[in-house]
Amino acid sequence: MRVIYIHQYFLTPGEGGATRSYYLAKGMVDHGIEVEMITAHNRPYYDLKVIHGIKVHYLPVSYDQEFGFFKRLWAFFTFIKIAKKWIKKLSRPDYLYITSTPLTTGLIGLWAKRRFALPFIFEVRDLWPDAPIQVGAIKNPILKKFLYALEKRIYHHALKVIALSPGIADNIRKKCPECEVQIVPNFADTEIFQPKEKSPELMEKYGLQNVLTISYAGAIGRVNAVEEILVLAKMAQENELDFQFIVMGKGSCLPDLLKKAKCLNLNNFKHITFGSKNKVAEILSISDIAFISFDHLPVLKTNSPNKFFDGLAAGKAIMVNHKGWVYHLVKTYNLGFYFNPKKPVEALNKLEFLSKNPNQLKEMQQNSRNLSEKYFTKEKAVGQVLHLLDPVKFGRSTTDGVYTLTA
Repeated sequence: MRVIYIHQYFLTPGEGGATRSYYLAKGMVDHGIEVEMITAHNRPYYDLKVIHGIKVHYLPVSYDQEFGFFKRLWAFFTFIKIAKKWIKKLSRPDYLYITSTPLTTGLIGLWAKRRFALPFIFEVRDLWPDAPIQVGAIKNPILKKFLYALEKRIYHHALKVIALSPGIADNIRKKCPECEVQIVPNFADTEIFQPKEKSPELMEKYGLQNVLTISYAGAIGRVNAVEEILVLAKMAQENELDFQFIVMGKGSCLPDLLKKAKCLNLNNFKHITFGSKNKVAEILSISDIAFISFDHLPVLKTNSPNKFFDGLAAGKAIMVNHKGWVYHLVKTYNLGFYFNPKKPVEALNKLEFLSKNPNQLKEMQQNSRNLSEKYFTKEKAVGQVLHLLDPVKFGRSTTDGVYTLTA
């Protein structure tokens, strides 16, 4: 079997960030499927690399999170144009496996189906255009109507649609009742991320103390609401609580975050430059609680964030600031607690309680690791995708037990 896998922002564990496509593609290769990845990089030339059996075609399409709306659109459509040329050059695959965001990658699937009768599987990581519309990035009513029509058309023509959370799946089914929608949640590498005792060497390396540590590792953009961690840091400092707060990441809102932290005169807050998955694992290994945050928009409650699953695998308690699917998992499986930004004192009291009751903190941490091993390993996700590609050859791997917990 041959698969052309299309992901505009393909990353490896060494690069850090969202590595779902790397693990799924590698899983396909490990099971005898020939995979060619079409992606982009910020260099002015085409490049080809073979990464653990995956043939990765890097197209010269620059992109940065700080791009404005029209510059982003230019990057999206440039990628589509060049990707089409490469698909025509490559041997005919059995399937196109296309992942969003952006939604515009679905145009490649529509074109390939019409031009070459190629079936495509469309993976929905975030609800688009709902997300940019709710954020306020897209306001033109004509453009909104066009994008919603495009979204439905992509779902309708896809052989199968993969959703990363129950909330995303429910949304797709409402928009396209005839679609075949399967849920393949996000996951973590349970080998890279493991529960570990705090290392004095690592704490010294990052200039940290052996106290209750709350960390955030991920993007620092408009929709991430990372600044809410500063509220807790300020309150902890004012109440002379011996906690420390870490933010590891990059993004368009990082300068504002650091400026605000400086204005608050925080001595219990530290920013660490984002890095590889191994670096994220180091930070989590010397943390007690992983902070999972998003802006308070309805569409963001459906998210299936990488940082949550990394925190689970690392055996960390979870503090979540929004009531979506992640919140329901946290509540149902006793993984941690909810941080209501309108009532921060409740979260501060919970942190103080856990600092004085390490057995309860340890129970939450163990629950996180157990849930990760039971439902959210890369092996389970690969098994589910293989089953979708060839139900006869590959047996079904399922995580249905968590699908009833909808946002």
